[in-house]
Amino acid sequence: MADLDSPQSKTRDLDKLLLRAGNLVGPDFYPGAELRDDIRDYVRILVVGAGGLGCELLKDLALSGFRNLDVIDMDRIEVTNLNRQFLFRLEDVGKPKAEVAAKRVMERVSGVEIVPHFSRIEDKELDFYNDFNIIALGLDSIEARRYINGVACGFLEYDEDDTPRRETIKPMVDGGTEGFKGHARVIVPGVTPCFECTIWLFPPQVKFPLCTLAETPRNAAHCIEYAHLIKWHEVHGGKSFDPDEPEHMKWVYDEAIKRAELFGIPGVTYSLTQGVVKNIIPAIASTNAIISAACALETLKIVSGCSKTLANYLTYNGGEGLHTKVTEFVRDKDCLVCGPGILIELDTSITLQKFIDMLEEHPKLLLSKASVKHGKDSLYMQAPPVLEEMHRPNLSKPLYDLMGRVQKDTVHVFGTALKNEEKQSSLTKLRVVFKGADGVTDMDTAIGA
Repeated sequence: MADLDSPQSKTRDLDKLLLRAGNLVGPDFYPGAELRDDIRDYVRILVVGAGGLGCELLKDLALSGFRNLDVIDMDRIEVTNLNRQFLFRLEDVGKPKAEVAAKRVMERVSGVEIVPHFSRIEDKELDFYNDFNIIALGLDSIEARRYINGVACGFLEYDEDDTPRRETIKPMVDGGTEGFKGHARVIVPGVTPCFECTIWLFPPQVKFPLCTLAETPRNAAHCIEYAHLIKWHEVHGGKSFDPDEPEHMKWVYDEAIKRAELFGIPGVTYSLTQGVVKNIIPAIASTNAIISAACALETLKIVSGCSKTLANYLTYNGGEGLHTKVTEFVRDKDCLVCGPGILIELDTSITLQKFIDMLEEHPKLLLSKASVKHGKDSLYMQAPPVLEEMHRPNLSKPLYDLMGRVQKDTVHVFGTALKNEEKQSSLTKLRVVFKGADGVTDMDTAIGA
């Protein structure tokens, strides 16, 4: 056994967890140097988000023995990030967050390899996410969490008894902070509640009456929402507003300034504009550090079994004193995302085009502009245009034939769904059963949608 007290050992503290047994270890824990080396050499972790929490998380994972990390973020560094996103410097303003964060951690932690991805999470193929052992989330957006949750749950497969197949489970560790409050949670699809199972934990976004915005604004937020919800559509007509497009955000900020000056209202800033439009609550560095530490520890526990994992939702409140607790939420067995899937029964003659049209009318889906994937095969892609043209001939073919004439199987559909009166990206799993196919009985389709 390694000398645990040797100050020369870079893994001294990690060895105390991985090289010896304990009373709280998991059933699959086998202590030893081989476990530590396997984590270093073979485990791959994806960090989603390189903001305040993502920076901390990337650093903590690198210092916890993980050597193969990827980080994905679509944003560039802004001056307002520098007070809490400690990996960035003034000279980094305008550069991609993922690339700078990866570079800084690799400079500080020898031996770690971090691959940055400067892109939207939706732009990556689903197989990209399947290459990782664990996905760690450091996001500030509910919609982004829902998307990654849908992706991870999309890999989940069930056996004939609706029991999750262990080899298809893609664990996630999710952290989030809002001022002095934060949470850390462990999501094991098919075992613990997924993000969608507990979506009710997140309060609805505050909305202002349009009459107040248009006639009697009283604060900076009213001016910003006026520019965002009213002025944008007056000037740009049917053009959609993209909160992730800097030019769009700058336009809203400029219009909000004009509105504020007209009514003598102070306080409109670019960072506040981003916060109001994206519903972002400013982060605090100390809260990020605490939540990141919890997430990194849970990641290590999942891959090693060195201790029992969190069951399953930790909340932290440092606003007045210190309060922290763990709540064990119960999984929704009928969850549309982590459950076995929505059961849909179809005739063997139905075409892929008709199937896509049905998704838009299905009361549980309301999914428009859907792309369809079966296993590793894309049956139809709405975008980019070159892929849409490539898959267009499939639209007139029977879905039964495209799925290999199987009696029943799972497909994944991705498109835009109407949720809480807002259009959002949605990835959903469907269990398709073909009526009339050999071996399918009435019992199989008795509970079809």
